[in-house]
Amino acid sequence: MSADAGWCRKRLFTISRQLKQGKNVERALQQVLLRFAKSKERVERREQRVPSVSYDPELPITAHRDEILETMAAHQVVIVAGETGSGKTTQLPKMCLEAGRGLRGLVGCTQPRRIAARAMADRVSEELGCQLGEAVGYQVRFRERSSPDGYIKFMTDGILLAEAMG
Repeated sequence: MSADAGWCRKRLFTISRQLKQGKNVERALQQVLLRFAKSKERVERREQRVPSVSYDPELPITAHRDEILETMAAHQVVIVAGETGSGKTTQLPKMCLEAGRGLRGLVGCTQPRRIAARAMADRVSEELGCQLGEAVGYQVRFRERSSPDGYIKFMTDGILLAEAMG
């Protein structure tokens, strides 16, 4: 998981400094290996439980699915622009899931208003055939309905900023 990778990196850096100082690092290395193994198991379980993704052929963005997936595989940042109602908000998170994003963390989707974040989470969870709050959740001020095992999370810009700071 992404959170575990950061922890392991920091811990290994500390261990390497301690090793240079001649300290015994056996116990610390065992902790890192245990955390890594648990994280790997969790990712494997998540891979097995990914909801099956289908797309609405009526939406214009569906015609560009293959091109978007290829671009996502080749680039770290992708900007998609399209008309209102083209399916960007509901279909792009599913494309991210299909591309393997969300297995080691969350696909975060921002919406400018609390009602929009909640409504989009409800819509995407329905399209994926799962309960709201399980694979797809949302978080707005004073209200969160998401799972630690979720894949997609809709939120307001303020919540994303607060999570990034934390």
